[in-house]
Amino acid sequence: MVALTGVGVKRGTDALALPVGALRSSLPAQTSHVYAADGTTLLAQFYEEYRTYTTLDTVSPNIQKAIVAAEDARFWEHHGVDFKGVARAFVANQKAGAVSQGASTLTMQYVRNVLRDSADTPAEVSEATEQTGARKLREMKLAIELEKHMSKTEILERYLNVAYFGHRAYGVLAAAEVYFSKRPADLTVPEAALLAGLVQAPSSYDPAGSSAASVASATERRDYVIDRMADLGYLDAAAAVAARATPIALKLSEPPNDCLATQPGWGFFCAMFRSWWSSQPGLGATPDERLDRLRRGGYTVITSLDPRIQAIAQAQVLKREKTRSPYALGQVAVEPGTGLIRAMAVNRTYSLDRASNGPHSDPRQRKRLRGNYPNTVNPLLGGGDMAGYQAGSTFKMFTLLAALEQGMPLSTAINSPKTFVSKYKTGRDSPARCGTDSWCPSNASSSMTGRQTMWSGFGKSVNTFFVQLEQRVGAESAVRMAERLGLHWRTGIDRLQASPAKAKTWGAFTLGVADTTPLEMAGAFATVAADGTHCEPIPVISIRQVDGTEAVNAEGVPVARPRCTQVLSPDVARGAVDAARCVTGFKAATGDCGGGGTASKVYPTVRRPVAGKSGTTDDNRAAWFVGMTPGLTIAGFIADPDNPLHRVGPANAGKPREAVAETLRDALAGTAVRQFTPPSTAIAYGANAKPRAFKPRR
Repeated sequence: MVALTGVGVKRGTDALALPVGALRSSLPAQTSHVYAADGTTLLAQFYEEYRTYTTLDTVSPNIQKAIVAAEDARFWEHHGVDFKGVARAFVANQKAGAVSQGASTLTMQYVRNVLRDSADTPAEVSEATEQTGARKLREMKLAIELEKHMSKTEILERYLNVAYFGHRAYGVLAAAEVYFSKRPADLTVPEAALLAGLVQAPSSYDPAGSSAASVASATERRDYVIDRMADLGYLDAAAAVAARATPIALKLSEPPNDCLATQPGWGFFCAMFRSWWSSQPGLGATPDERLDRLRRGGYTVITSLDPRIQAIAQAQVLKREKTRSPYALGQVAVEPGTGLIRAMAVNRTYSLDRASNGPHSDPRQRKRLRGNYPNTVNPLLGGGDMAGYQAGSTFKMFTLLAALEQGMPLSTAINSPKTFVSKYKTGRDSPARCGTDSWCPSNASSSMTGRQTMWSGFGKSVNTFFVQLEQRVGAESAVRMAERLGLHWRTGIDRLQASPAKAKTWGAFTLGVADTTPLEMAGAFATVAADGTHCEPIPVISIRQVDGTEAVNAEGVPVARPRCTQVLSPDVARGAVDAARCVTGFKAATGDCGGGGTASKVYPTVRRPVAGKSGTTDDNRAAWFVGMTPGLTIAGFIADPDNPLHRVGPANAGKPREAVAETLRDALAGTAVRQFTPPSTAIAYGANAKPRAFKPRR
């Protein structure tokens, strides 16, 4: 003892390299819990060590007594170091010629765990856990000092939350859940003794082991702890006998981790949430640091996912396209005015297991790769690194908005031939026949030929009308409008075409040749439905840190607060909605739609004010429909993510429209019917038009 004390004094300064204050304030890594919008339905857990901190008053006295009996019988008597135990271990180890007894008190073990968990490098981890006299002396010095500042009950509480019990269970709450599927307050004496016995060697005493020897070792260790509890007066003789006679009865549970263990259909939203989290500067300096905080920080996150709307959206998708189809049919619902993402549904299973997937739809890949259906973790709906899909005529919305913003009224009339020779290829309009050096967009039907307005041109999706309208406003104006509404260019060719040098000549932009995602398109159209207020699509309602406070960025603004900006005048947005009503059969409030729209069955299905836009790409390779109401906007699509050249065909083109319409109908059922506000006379007929009142159609 004299020798130990002498070395301890010599090394006193080194022993306190980590201030005692850090030991007192340090909290172990904790599991972050992510819930649906109702605040109670668990969506996912993220952890590096499965642990949730629990206070001593929520822990059964049985486990408190058992852990003391198993690990540190003199815990309530010593002052951080049990010198009798140290002397006993010193003699035993000298006789054995190796480390046969440790003599570490609960306080010393707590110190060791904190030093390990706070280490920044592998070398520091090794230093905190290596079997050396120097490490032991450091622990002893810190333990003695720590007990001057923390009570025994505080230390016991901290210890019970850092101890490892095996099976990825860190802390007593996790251990009770993993082994017995119960709360730590409900642990019986035999259960508590079993858990306490695990701390010394979780793998050696594993009660869930497959062999009889493993179960026998666990039982023997448990009974030893029960006997120690009796020796210390924690149990009377009869209770000890009864506890020993109780067979081990486990009720194992596997704690879910990350997005692969979410509820069916929720994995893609979860993955989008994780991607969003890693991009938020207010949650860490780098993406890796942010994800590390998610896995260790013990956050409580309430997401925007509405379980009811999600279930409706998923059912509507699966009703029309099976999971084993190479075509992905999906939809994303966003709330106008907040940007809250209410649902993300697709006919896929979020899984890494591709062994049973169908054949690849690209013949060039079929021999070496399976297709990404039904199982995939690709971000098919947005929020990840996939480029997305061409969205066809839904992009006409950006040209329409640019024109309205430049003062062109909805009544603007343009003669729209079946085929138009565009100046974006030749540098000038030409009545000449279309040649190899010309870009000559055509309409889907000869019935669209003739004089069209923005109402009829948008409602019937007249290509030659919108190519000419884009020429009047300038293609770059339409491109920049899309950017204002939240679109990003995800491929090299799209970034080149959107650059200042090329955007002015990107004539095909209005026909939707750029790649985008359902998430982006839902956010863009939600901006229009919200009178021009663009809210970044966001997957969270609140983010609370382990201490219960709201997570904030460097400016003190809550990370979960909606990020909204007025990017359009309300009147311009209302004008676009009025034209988009022509698409759905709801009819415009201010003008003549000129006949049926491309999605005229949507309004009879939804049965409340609804606007939107359909879109198909060349040769029906993809099909879209974006529907918007004042309360909810949904973007739906169908395409083959593995092979963009694989046509969905006319037979599948209506599926996004049908799914979106029925999802809007069912999701909004029981809610108050909200009206669109008609635009002003100036937006409808021009600045010099005589003012008139427009009645909203119900």
